[in-house]
Amino acid sequence: MKKYKVYTKVGNLPGGKADMKVYRTSNLVKFVRFLDESWPTWTWFNVWDQEKGIQIANYTRNNRPKKRYVT
Repeated sequence: MKKYKVYTKVGNLPGGKADMKVYRTSNLVKFVRFLDESWPTWTWFNVWDQEKGIQIANYTRNNRPKKRYVT
């Protein structure tokens, strides 16, 4: 099973800084559902391969993952 580390911008903090959260997930479609329910103001997220330590994808509210895994 593939596991991803996901860096997510969920909003803004006072002073204009980004409110960032880091999650681990193995299903990007379910992760977006979680974001919609828990952080309705989320803007984007970057997907990193945990093993290789490299960014492999990025998504926004309007450009969502269509599959569970990054292909």
